[in-house]
Amino acid sequence: MGPSARRKSITQPEVVVITGASAGVGRAAVREFARHGASIGLIARGADGLEGARREVESLGGKPLVLPVDVADPAAVEAAADRVERELGPIDIWVNDAMTSVFSPIKEMTADEFRRVTEVTYLGYVYGTLAALKYMLPRDRGTIVHIGSALAYRSIPLQAAYCASKHAVLGFFAALRTELLHDKSNVRTTMVQMPALNTPQFGWVRSRLPRKAQPVPPIFQPEVAARAIYHAAHHPHRREYFVGGSTVKAIFGNKLAPSFADHLLARTGYESQQYDGAKDSDQPDNLYHPISGDHGARGVFSDRARNQSWEFWAESHVKTLAFAIGAGLGIAGYLWKRIRRPSPVAQVYRQIKKDLHHRAA
Repeated sequence: MGPSARRKSITQPEVVVITGASAGVGRAAVREFARHGASIGLIARGADGLEGARREVESLGGKPLVLPVDVADPAAVEAAADRVERELGPIDIWVNDAMTSVFSPIKEMTADEFRRVTEVTYLGYVYGTLAALKYMLPRDRGTIVHIGSALAYRSIPLQAAYCASKHAVLGFFAALRTELLHDKSNVRTTMVQMPALNTPQFGWVRSRLPRKAQPVPPIFQPEVAARAIYHAAHHPHRREYFVGGSTVKAIFGNKLAPSFADHLLARTGYESQQYDGAKDSDQPDNLYHPISGDHGARGVFSDRARNQSWEFWAESHVKTLAFAIGAGLGIAGYLWKRIRRPSPVAQVYRQIKKDLHHRAA
């Protein structure tokens, strides 16, 4: 946390805006910021989910502002930012998280489906960023956090529109960060690349898969993502954060051997995104309209989901880890010297042997 943020926390809560706040990762992030007393602008389409998020923020000690907005509408996003500034105060942190997807082979998708996924999952980030910059740049402070994915680097089959959108977010983020550096701005931006997460989206995503959709294992709980988002928002000096060893493997494995990854995913990518029996033919989807009900943060994969990412813990505790490694090496070196050093009895024996040798000579 920078000095300006520390000074503000003494006088008033930080003001945070989270898109996709009604469910999944966004909902988990809402809870995480609320635990720290933040005032939070809650942006999403679903009224039921937003109302559930509002109640949780209040119960955890934060201050909510419900903003029913489709992030694909730039004017609505800008109006939401204006309202946050008027009712909660200057925006300190903006978290771009809203997304949608379609599980389908490319050959079976429509142009309108590609457009819709792109508008929400990519352009929604652009519109949110523009709305945040309108206020952050004149004040020369603030942080914009982009929620990414391993799929921003390594596309998989059956989610072409989503993968392409995440690639676009990565490109947009890199350009934004470079421009802020050029301008020597104190506005910061960072991106958090996520692994597969146990969120409700797999129960409402539009799907043409023969079986039920699932995140590609290993799966992590959304609270793991929320803790990473909170950390990144308060330590935006890092360009990117990677959550989960699987994310690191996917990103750097693709850099080393992309063609191998293509062939591997051609064999495994279809099966790994499906489980159990046939999907419900009457399952509604939220591509154009929100699904009624409050779905919370978690999906149906809790029995297989991990509650901790040791890789991210190490990444977010670099100084502690470096100290521990240094201390361990120092102790190991000391013990090694002690082991190699002869005991007093052995030293006496060697000296007697040496004296006898000299006398004999």
